[in-house]
Parts: sequence; C-alpha cells; structure tokens
Amino acid sequence: MLTLKGDKVYLRALEPEDLDFIQEVENSEDFWEISSTRVPYSRFLIKKYLQNSHRDIFDVKQLRLMICRLDNTPIGLIDVFDLEPKDRRAALGILIVSDENRGKGYGAEVLKLISNYCFTHLCLHQLYANVTIDNLASIKLFEKCDFKAVGIKKDWILVNGKFKDEILYQLINNVY
Repeated sequence: MLTLKGDKVYLRALEPEDLDFIQEVENSEDFWEISSTRVPYSRFLIKKYLQNSHRDIFDVKQLRLMICRLDNTPIGLIDVFDLEPKDRRAALGILIVSDENRGKGYGAEVLKLISNYCFTHLCLHQLYANVTIDNLASIKLFEKCDFKAVGIKKDWILVNGKFKDEILYQLINNVY
C-alpha cells in the first residue's frame, strides 16, 4: 500500500533542487500570515534547512513534504509539526501555492494521504490544524476531510494591526 501517493498528487521528501521553490514560498508575504513568519529567509538558511530535512520526525518534531502533481510538478507543501509523541498528536499545515492549482481536489487528497500516513506509520492518535476565521477555503477543506471544529481562539493572530480569531480543528484516529 502506498500511503503517500493518490490519484492526483503524491507527497515526497524535500530535495536540494527544491531550494528555489521553498525560498519563493518562505519569502512571499502572501503566506506569512499562515506561517507566523515575519521576516524573509536567506538562501543560505533555506539550503541549510534542506540539508537537514532528512532528520527523523521524532527527533526534530516536524516533517515537511513536497506536494507534487502526478506529472512531477511541485504545487505546494504539507507540514506535520509540533509532534508530541507522548500524547500521539501533531499539527498540520498545508499550502497549495498558486490559484491555478486550488479548487481541483489536490488539498483534500493531500489531507487524506497525510492523515493516513500519520495514523498508520507514525501511530498518532490525532491531528489538528489552526485556521483563521476568514480563511474560508481552508475551513471548507478541513471540514470536507472530516476534521471537526472544536474551539475558537479569540483574538489569536495579529495581522495588519487587527486581531483575528482562529478555529481549532481536530481529526481523531479512533482505530487505536
């Protein structure tokens, strides 16, 4: 069974050749709100990050995978982060970079693939995601993939001088 390959996309480890793609994503102010980033990253730092991206998720508490269409075109990133092995949970963050690749079912397939991977191979009990209240596309995506809204964090994120609420979504693996 291939847990990281679907009908539309597959997930793969980061490669040195991904440097330009990741630098563009990390340095795009359009994505800083969802990543909690406030400053650009140098090419040197991203190259260093790529050199260490092979490290074990249980050691570094995070895993970043490239989202690729089946024609091998990179279209985004999926992050498993804030891994808590004792409590068997981790956070998810997903980014489909361009509008031309959004709304085509890639995100839903990615969430199903990564959830299956986390529950099967990492033996996690739950996954969670934090989504700002105005990110309607992500709200729709997580709800479509059976994540449940379990709470609202009031005034959680400061963006352009205004606070935004954030919804906490959970997907619990009831197999274990």
